[in-house]
Amino acid sequence: MPVMEKIERQQAKEKGRTAAWMVGEQLKDMARREPESAELLDRDLDIPEMSIQQAEKKIKAYADAHKTGNFACVTGAETERILREFYGLAARAEQSPAPAGGVEGNAEIIDLGAFL
Repeated sequence: MPVMEKIERQQAKEKGRTAAWMVGEQLKDMARREPESAELLDRDLDIPEMSIQQAEKKIKAYADAHKTGNFACVTGAETERILREFYGLAARAEQSPAPAGGVEGNAEIIDLGAFL
């Protein structure tokens, strides 16, 4: 089963837009842009202790440890760092570099000036 389907199955156990559901959304974003991460997530999400619900507990623990009064917040960058640690994913800088010019896959650059 593809990693996106695994994430969506785990998300289906949640009400939309809960913290665990949002973890799934962030993992899908990471998997889309990083094939290496998608491969690791594909294996990890088969393990109950590595579910999106368990990952959300790690993020909540971080938020609880960094509360200011009754307020807790975890930024997107902090969440990504926690998820990378939890799933053993490489840091963004360690991922394979994007193709030259930032073009993904086998896409071809088209010079629009050539049509004028």
